[in-house]
Amino acid sequence: MFQNIGEMALLFWRTLLALPRTWRQRQKVSDQFFEIGNASLLMVCVLSFFLGGVLTLQAGPEMVERGLANAVAGLVGVSLAKELAPIMMAILIAGRCGSAMAAEIGSMRVYQEIDALQTMNINPVNYLVLPRLVAIIVALPMLVMFSILVSWLGGAVMAALTPKIDIPFQMFFGTMRDFVGLKEVVHGVFKSFFFAWIVGIVSCHQGMITRGGPRGIGRSVTKAVVNSIVLIVLFDFVLTRILLH
Repeated sequence: MFQNIGEMALLFWRTLLALPRTWRQRQKVSDQFFEIGNASLLMVCVLSFFLGGVLTLQAGPEMVERGLANAVAGLVGVSLAKELAPIMMAILIAGRCGSAMAAEIGSMRVYQEIDALQTMNINPVNYLVLPRLVAIIVALPMLVMFSILVSWLGGAVMAALTPKIDIPFQMFFGTMRDFVGLKEVVHGVFKSFFFAWIVGIVSCHQGMITRGGPRGIGRSVTKAVVNSIVLIVLFDFVLTRILLH
């Protein structure tokens, strides 16, 4: 992965330079946005609801036993907004959409379709990478905001239905307002913007350098997902350190 950092940085720069041409690729951007955003909503909803529920089930009883029932909603709300929702959605999109990007572009590379584009004087970055990157940059922060809301709902439902916690629905959200504000949500959405760049650049780059037929496509898909997850975790640590100060 690290030996390709320079190539990924170059692809990132070339994509930045191509951003003014986004309007020309608006139909491709729209198609990719639907694939990344709308088609992922059900999975995001299920994952987020139970993520909030599990976090409440794990932390709630312990905190209630120690007389910290009023802080359960705050812990769940802040953890989901600032950390768990952005990183879990980024990993989900890396596995679902990043792998698809690497497979599609990798197939075009293996079967010489990218060479054909270059022969016709069509820039592969503008035609293939730009629409996918713009779509994921727009879609992932929106999915993270939706995930935060659904995960809070899951936490509130589990807090109300679990006898060991027994925090009414309205009280859960009432106490959450004392701990969670716009700053915490912006914190998580800000992270997701960087995660979107990571998934898009890594996946498209891995597709562009694919070699070796169908087996090479499989390796590229695996590397795209694994490298995206590793970089997401690393950048999450760096961004958290920066945002804390």
